[in-house]
Amino acid sequence: MAKYFTTTLPYVNADPHLGTALEFVEADVLARAARLRGEEVFFNTGTDEHGTKILQKAQETGKDPQAYVDEYAARFKAFVDRLNISYSAFTRTTSPGHKAAAQAFWKRCEQAGDIYKAMYEVKYCIGCELEKTDSELDNGRCVIHPHLEIQLIKEENYYFRFSKYQEPLLKLYAARPDFVVPDVRMNEIRSFVERGLKDFSISRRKEKLPWGVPVPGDDEHVMYVWFDALVNYISVINWPREEGGFQKWWPGIQLAGKDNLRQQSAMWQAMLMSAGVAPSRQIFIHGFINSGGQKMSKSLGNVIDPVALADTYGVDAVRYLVLRHVHPFEDSDVTEEGLREAYTANLVNGLGNLVARVMKLAEEHLPGPVVLTDEDMSVEDAFFKKVEAYRFNEAMDLIFEHIGKGDEYMTSTEPYKKIKDQSTKAEALADIEKLVRHLAKVAAHLAPAMPATSEAILTTVRENKKPENLFPRLD
Repeated sequence: MAKYFTTTLPYVNADPHLGTALEFVEADVLARAARLRGEEVFFNTGTDEHGTKILQKAQETGKDPQAYVDEYAARFKAFVDRLNISYSAFTRTTSPGHKAAAQAFWKRCEQAGDIYKAMYEVKYCIGCELEKTDSELDNGRCVIHPHLEIQLIKEENYYFRFSKYQEPLLKLYAARPDFVVPDVRMNEIRSFVERGLKDFSISRRKEKLPWGVPVPGDDEHVMYVWFDALVNYISVINWPREEGGFQKWWPGIQLAGKDNLRQQSAMWQAMLMSAGVAPSRQIFIHGFINSGGQKMSKSLGNVIDPVALADTYGVDAVRYLVLRHVHPFEDSDVTEEGLREAYTANLVNGLGNLVARVMKLAEEHLPGPVVLTDEDMSVEDAFFKKVEAYRFNEAMDLIFEHIGKGDEYMTSTEPYKKIKDQSTKAEALADIEKLVRHLAKVAAHLAPAMPATSEAILTTVRENKKPENLFPRLD
């Protein structure tokens, strides 16, 4: 079976943060687990490089917009690579192929009668790059970006006939009640659509925003950033060409934060319907990461840099943190103190200590490496089911239950004592071999979540040598 996973493409107006790492790692676990099951996988990620925020940042730094996005796209790609993300494609929305697909998509929607020109007068949040109704504002400000002034915009732009798709969207949701996960987000988007849909602007005048994909047939307008960016999900798999992979991979599974719910599960789905393309397969919406009970912000000084974390604890420790100690569906609070505690308790004293103790005994007493069987390397179906249900924390708990069982077996059988007595030596050797096979089983389960750690454990088992500390103790 072929599976397609895609993250959202983060804006390149700021450095990647821990929330970015969360989404990338979650998508990577899904992709790696599917491959482990023998499925073909296409995994898309990349950068969103158009829009007002990008132009403003480029102007602030005195750079040409293309030079600015080139620099930041390189940073994001380095970040993705640093996290050991096994992507199939790193999409940039400034690429010629994407621009051509976005223009083709526009034409399809235009041919369907869903694009028209009208006066544009709205309240607009530049942080969200979205229009806002009064009910979505708190004291006249966006609840997600309260530090930004709401802009009042009035000009003639192109509109997408979103209102036409209220009933089709509700039918989609009724037919596929798990279209959006978790249920609370499915209920939220259904309620939003049931209240009625307003057509939304999909262009900006080029004289005010020259940085964007040109509107086909109108040199005075560029595409609104969301209309352009959403098309990346299919442009990367060669839409609108029938050949080249599109039919094989689409529809796909999308991952996004809760601030993207409307765009991913309503706006984009209506656009797909308009263009005659099948809706997405499923949309997983994760929560936000806060720190110390507050939203992360530079002004508060509570921003946690995932690259700095990786430098201190290692990449797999960061992956472990976001998978096990961040709730997959709800907002989570994360602090560096909490990470240090989890790192020491579960990785240093837990997994790392078990591997060191077992392999020290194996190296000293077994005649050679344990020959692993298919059973030793098999992964429980329960693990796959938890991953496929986006319950990454529960999947990690299952692995650490296995690690705990290894510790319990070591404590109850005491092979390190029995090996010293000739009458119990054979029994001790059997216990040691069983523990080595148990480590291989743990490594097999860790492969999607902590791939470098998994490979390190398997290497030490194959070589029958105690490894260097998998997780060095911090001073």
